[in-house]
Amino acid sequence: MFAEYIKAAMDKATYEIIDDPEPFYGEIPELRGVWATGKTLEACRDTLMSALEDWIAFRLRTGRSIPTINGASIVVSAEPVSVVE
Repeated sequence: MFAEYIKAAMDKATYEIIDDPEPFYGEIPELRGVWATGKTLEACRDTLMSALEDWIAFRLRTGRSIPTINGASIVVSAEPVSVVE
């Protein structure tokens, strides 16, 4: 569930070069506030993925919904779920 969501979100990422010491800028337009910069495109992608993971954790912790992206979703049940049978 998480891996599929992260992949779908990263597939939506857009990148551009900006006038900055870290000239690569990336964001996921569908997810407000998920953006990153980097000295290289790869560094920007890595930082963007970390920002996405933090964003997901924050949304889960605060009980906020996480929008579906390309059919991928993270749904949290309000009911307790047993992890041991």
